[in-house]
Amino acid sequence: MKKNTILLLLFSCTFILQAQEFSRKDSLRGHLTEIRTCYDVTFYDLFVMVDEKELFLDRSYNIIHFNVVSDFNEIQIDLALNMEVMRIEFEAEELKFSREFDAVFINFPRVLKKGEQANIKVWYGGYPREAVNPPWDGGFSWKTDKHNKPWIGVSCQGLGASVWWPCKDHQSDEPDSMRIKVAARYPLKIIANGNLRSDTSVWNQYFNSWMNVSEWFVSYPINNYNVTLNIGDYEHFSENYITENDTLRMDYYVLSDNLEKAKEHFKQVKPMMECFENYFGKYPFWNDGYALVETPYLGMEHQSAIAYGNDFLPGYHGNKSHIDGLDFDFIIVHESGHEWWGNSITTNDIADMWVHEGFCTYAEVLYVECMHGYDAMLSYVNNQKRSVRNDKPVLGPYHVNKEGSSDMYFKGSLMLHTLRSLIENDALWFEIIKGIVNEFKYQTIDGQAIISYINERSGKDFTKFFNQYLKNKEIPEFQYKFQKEGRNTTLLYRWEAIPNFDMPILINTGSKDLWIYPTIEWKEQDLGSFDKYDFKVRNDLFFIEIKKQ
Repeated sequence: MKKNTILLLLFSCTFILQAQEFSRKDSLRGHLTEIRTCYDVTFYDLFVMVDEKELFLDRSYNIIHFNVVSDFNEIQIDLALNMEVMRIEFEAEELKFSREFDAVFINFPRVLKKGEQANIKVWYGGYPREAVNPPWDGGFSWKTDKHNKPWIGVSCQGLGASVWWPCKDHQSDEPDSMRIKVAARYPLKIIANGNLRSDTSVWNQYFNSWMNVSEWFVSYPINNYNVTLNIGDYEHFSENYITENDTLRMDYYVLSDNLEKAKEHFKQVKPMMECFENYFGKYPFWNDGYALVETPYLGMEHQSAIAYGNDFLPGYHGNKSHIDGLDFDFIIVHESGHEWWGNSITTNDIADMWVHEGFCTYAEVLYVECMHGYDAMLSYVNNQKRSVRNDKPVLGPYHVNKEGSSDMYFKGSLMLHTLRSLIENDALWFEIIKGIVNEFKYQTIDGQAIISYINERSGKDFTKFFNQYLKNKEIPEFQYKFQKEGRNTTLLYRWEAIPNFDMPILINTGSKDLWIYPTIEWKEQDLGSFDKYDFKVRNDLFFIEIKKQ
């Protein structure tokens, strides 16, 4: 059989398998077709009226401002099928539209030309999806506090913002800025992203009630899933974080009963910010401020309004084994790390979410090194190994709105820890980390851009390294055995890994560390006369399996 025929059959089989695994709905959400790439969103002007009694969004709208990238008379926006699109307006006309799954196809009465700036106003409402297990299985959390007062939050990573508001729901297109205006029954307080511009009370005849209306403004690019609202009996306090010649406002919004507890517990925020700024540079959303908002779910990295629901406990809701027995609040540290990794730098496709989660989980490792020293860092990062499942590749399939393995967190972090060891130059390593933040700040990118940047700055080609850890579910296995000839010992060793994998590692023979350079073929290393029981592979510096033959 000819090679081309074999390749064609393999391609056909792969296509059939993918077609069986993913649906038309997945492609509509994940694929960038011409009716999505033909326009670039520049500004969202979102108004949401929340009826907490009916669990309903009433007479809400989003004005979508955009630049025309290529001529069109039809575009796609997104809104969950269970939500109603009531009317779409353009240049004082009502537009025709059709729906398929969560996609909304809008027809225009004329051709919009490349270079134009335009907007549409989408009126909508309905019963948004209620969160099942937020933030992992999100939506609206309609809860009450212990005084039976409404306590509402929303989380939608993975699901997408289109579960509760109409937008171009693809990570590759962020607005340059955004206004978020929310109405809820008085005296409930409303917290959203960015800075509070106004807070007023008006009478609403439909609700037969006074309504609080809060207007918030985000002055930086923001990804759709980071847009949030929080409604409840909130108390507010703030402090200033001063660095060099600038001042960052830090705001905290907690339920009224937790005010004093929060003032004490949140003292760990400033030291954390100092650590992160040391490694990653200036907090990226300086003008919008930094905020923690108490939520009825565990946490989420909502830009400049981080969701906090860890009940003022150390670790992961009190579980300190998750953080190697240390005493910091995991949710504060992890979700704050996302302000750099995920919020400032965002991947175009959620298949590349290892950039968000791997680097952010590694940010915890660096926080520990900053606060507790190098040895504590080594212990912390190696503690993450027990949570890796190696169930499927970290890199997900593109264009179908599908993430890879949840190993993107811990395996991603351990991969970066391994990379630090391979670069073998901490000054360069930290220059690369900070360089990534500065190079790709406020951008949406492909994961390959990060890999290419690391290769260029390090002067080494880590393509096979990343292929092993991202595209292959197993980690590389170092296989070795000893061969004794008189008093002399020879080490035989190789990798069980992807083709052409050739990562060097450190071993220790009792007195010093020694670099060896295994490939997938057996190699030999003369170790001279030594006690083989002193032999050790420095697997505290690498994420690998070890097998003695």
